[in-house]
Amino acid sequence: MPMILVIIALCGLRYFEVWKFALLSWWWIIGLMVFAFVWFEFLEPMLGLDKRKAHDEDEKRRKARVKQNFDKK
Repeated sequence: MPMILVIIALCGLRYFEVWKFALLSWWWIIGLMVFAFVWFEFLEPMLGLDKRKAHDEDEKRRKARVKQNFDKK
């Protein structure tokens, strides 16, 4: 998420030609956007960094805990 905020900030600063960002090429910003796209769509899920994997593990732990508690009685 911080990467997306940086891209938005860079776009705004470049568009309004603020300070040294006026000299920044749009290609740097587009390159950062492409990198963010590749990261979030391919690399993050491939490395298992997305939240779905963590959520599935938490769900398995919860089910095991519920089963353990109800089997005691």
